[in-house]
Formats: sequence, structure tokens, C-alpha cells
Amino acid sequence: MEKKKSLIIVIAVVVVVLIAGLVVTNMMGKEDKYPSRDINMVVPWNPGGSTDLTGRALADAMGKSLGTNIVVTNTPGSGGSVGSLTVMKAEKDGYNVLANGMLALTSMPVLGYTETTQRDWDYYLATFTPNVLAVKADSPYQTAQDLLDAMKANPGEITDGTGGMGSGGHIGIEVLCAATGLTYKHVPYEGGGKAVTAALAGEVDFTSQLLVEMQDMFVSGDMRALANFTENDITLENGTVIPSILKFAPELADRMPMGETTGIAVPKGQPDYVYEALDKAFDEAVKSEDFLSFCKTKGFIVNTMGRAEAEPYIEKLASTVTWTLYDCGVATISPEEFDIPRA
Repeated sequence: MEKKKSLIIVIAVVVVVLIAGLVVTNMMGKEDKYPSRDINMVVPWNPGGSTDLTGRALADAMGKSLGTNIVVTNTPGSGGSVGSLTVMKAEKDGYNVLANGMLALTSMPVLGYTETTQRDWDYYLATFTPNVLAVKADSPYQTAQDLLDAMKANPGEITDGTGGMGSGGHIGIEVLCAATGLTYKHVPYEGGGKAVTAALAGEVDFTSQLLVEMQDMFVSGDMRALANFTENDITLENGTVIPSILKFAPELADRMPMGETTGIAVPKGQPDYVYEALDKAFDEAVKSEDFLSFCKTKGFIVNTMGRAEAEPYIEKLASTVTWTLYDCGVATISPEEFDIPRA
């Protein structure tokens, strides 16, 4: 009887050891194989905007480094929150990543779109592009001063088309109005590409979207750039000069530059082997000739930050963005509810 019990115990121990070995083997296999299938990259805006452009360029470059396809899916809606939440709720296995603009992502909680904050993500930042005040070619506004004078003479009536609530274009104009006391009528679209199309078609008086979304139209003459939101004038390849907004609104000096930093993000808590693979792929991607050529052609400023470097940058950005929106009355939820300090 005792021998039988001993045999049973021995068999049980062997089974446990075998199971443990299989688990470890499977885990090691996952690490060795990642990625073993296509990776899904969600862009929470319509095609054609700065986030979509940067996301697709990173997908191509990082996919080559990882040896797999990174498939881009556009999932617009609710200020970018639909796509962002899709990634946040997905399994943390490295197969779902988010491409987004950081102004939009950090503004979501105070706008009531999500309960997640900037601290729930890890970031890989790649590009920067400034806000630009722009109009269609036959607009009566020849200069930024003309536009600002019209806004002053017609409070709350001059229409601005942006990529949506909390988008780079929206936050840029809110910062301008907060500094100058001007008001306007906001016309949100689902993405910067659609906002620019609306301005070109005359659906709105102007747009405050991003340079890369309009640069080709400035060069072709279909649209006119009135001012850029950096400290310096910007000269395009055809010689067109976009003056600094500070020439017309010096009150903005302490908020410059204003624009969208774009990159990818993953929910915190990914396996270490996923982070190791993404860290390496991102570093190789942003140094690749294809990516650098893309930035030069489209007018993006290369502004790369890995996970560690990006974290303090995002914390500071979240403070500026959320409190600006709250102080302007655009956001009704205080950043204090999310423990976001005032900048």
C-alpha cells in the first residue's frame, strides 16, 4: 500500500514538472518568435492627417526591422478615443499598437472621452509638425492680421475647421484665443485631412491644422498659409515664407512651439520581450533612410524619443494641454480629477 502511494506521488511530481517545463518552453517560444504574425496598428483618425501619415511610415519601417507586416487600420470617432480604447482593451501581447498625436491622446480624459490618462501608455515619439493658420487661395484674408482683425470684429462667428475635439488644430486655436481674448466658431471634423478639405472647399473660413497636412497645397498655391506656431518664419521649397504667429500675437511667446508630436503607443504592461523588440525596431526605423526621406518630403521635423525619454515629455505636455482646455471652458472635467498638476 505504501509503495502504491509512493508511486502515485512520484507520478504526480513528474506530471507537475512536465507541465511546468511545457509552460516555460511555451513562454520561451513566444519570446523567441515575437512577432510571429502581423501586428495591427490602429490610427484613430481618418486617412490623410499627420497621425495617419506618420503611422504608415513607421509601420513600413518598423515592419522591416521586425520581419513582419504592420497592418494599419483607421478607426476614427469621438476625438480619437474609439481607436485608442480599442488598443487599450486588447490583449497585452504586442500585436496591437496605437499611432496617435500626443495632443489628442493627452486631452481625452478631461474631454470625457476616456478614463485612461497619459500614464496608462508607453510611448515612442517620432515627428513634430507645427500648427498653421491657413485659408483657401481666394480667401479675403491675405495675412494673419486680417484674420485676427476679423475674429475681433466678429466674435464667435469666424469658423475654424479642425481635426476634431482635442486634435492638434483644435488645441492650437484654443491656445491662441486664450492668449489674445479672441473667440471663434469651432467646426470639428473626423481628422485633419477632412478639416483641410473643408477649408479648401470654403466650408469654413480658415483652418488651424498642421503644416504637413497642407504643405503640398501651399506649394501648389491652392491654399495660403498665414502664420505658423513656432518662434521663427518657415520657408517652403518653393520659397513661400510662412511668418511666425508671434509677429501678430506676441502673447503666445511662452507657448511656442505649438503643434503635434506624433508617434506610437502601447498600453503599459506588455511583456519584456515585446518592449525589447519594439525598442530595437523603433530605433532602427527612425534612423532608416526611408523614414528620414519621408520626413523631409512631407515637411515633418524629426523629433524622436524612446520610452524613457518620452515619459517626462508627455507628463509636461499633458499638464499644458489639459489645463489649457479646462481654463478655456472646452473641457468640463478638471485635470485635478486625474492628478494632473498645473504646468
